[in-house]
Amino acid sequence: MITTYKTNETHLEVLPELTSASWLNVIDPNPDEIQLLVDLGIPQDYITNPLDQDERPRTEKENGSQLIVLRIPYFQGQTSDVPFITIPMGIVLTQDNIITVCKYENEILGRFLSGRVRDLSTGKRNRFILQLLLATATQYLAYLRQINKMIDQLEDKLQASTRNEEVLELLKYEKSLTYFTTALKSNELMMERLQRSQLFKMYPDDEDLLDDVLTENQQAIEMVNISGNILGQMMDAFASIISNNLNMVMKVLASITIVLSLPTMVASFYGMNVELPMQHSAFAFLLVMAISFGISLAAVFVFVKRDWF
Repeated sequence: MITTYKTNETHLEVLPELTSASWLNVIDPNPDEIQLLVDLGIPQDYITNPLDQDERPRTEKENGSQLIVLRIPYFQGQTSDVPFITIPMGIVLTQDNIITVCKYENEILGRFLSGRVRDLSTGKRNRFILQLLLATATQYLAYLRQINKMIDQLEDKLQASTRNEEVLELLKYEKSLTYFTTALKSNELMMERLQRSQLFKMYPDDEDLLDDVLTENQQAIEMVNISGNILGQMMDAFASIISNNLNMVMKVLASITIVLSLPTMVASFYGMNVELPMQHSAFAFLLVMAISFGISLAAVFVFVKRDWF
C-alpha cells in the first residue's frame, strides 16, 4: 500500500498523486507497487531490503537517493511468544521527496499520521528524518515502560507461585529486551555515521536535533541494559523461590501424611485377629481413639516445634 502525504498550514493531508515536497508511506508493497516506485527512479533494493526481517541498520547512497535503514520496536501482541520485537524500516531520501518503507503498520508512523509530532513538515526532509529517529527512540522507551510494568505484575504473582508459567512469561520479556538492546546499538552506530556525514550540517537546528536523537537513543540503551540485568537476576532469584515454595508444599504434605498415618498404624495393630488387651471391654474403641489422637497430637506438636509443619 502506498499513500502520499503532504503538510499544509494546519495538518497532514492525503494527496491523490505524488508531488514535490511530499511523503510516500509504503506499507508491505506488492510487486506492482514496487515497480511503480522503481519507475520513479528509486533503486529496487531500496524498497525490497527494508522488507527483509533480518535487515540491519545502515545507510547508503545511489543515483542521487539515500537509504537509511533502522530497526524500530514493534508490538506483536500479549499472547505472542515474544510480545515485543524489532523490525526494519527504510527511509529513502530523494531530491524532492521522502519515502518510508516498512513491512507492517507501526506506532511510530502512527504518531506522524495522527498529528502527534510537532512542527512536522514534509518539505523539510532532513528534519523529517530526525523526527522519525527521535520518535523511534521515544517508542523504545515507551515500550520499555510497558515491559517493566508487566514484569512488576508478574513479580507479585511469582512470590507465591510454584509453577513455571510466570518464569516463562519473564523469559518472553527477556527475549524482547535482547532484541531491543541489539537494535538500539545498531541504530546508534548508524546515527553516528549520519552525524559524521554532512547531511545534517546545513542547519544548526537539525544538528542540535540529531544530538537530541543520539542522547535519547543512548538513554534507551542504558535503560534496556539496566532492565535486562535486573530481569536476569530476578529470574534466577524467582527460580529459587519457586523451588523453595514447592519444597514448603512438599514438607506440609509429608507432615500431614505422617500425622494421618499414625492413627492408621494404631488401628491396624489393634485390628489384628489375635487376642488383644481389653478387646471385650465396652471402652476399647474409645481407648484406641484416645491413643490414636494422642499420638497424632504429639506428632503435630513435635513438627510445629521443629518448624516442620
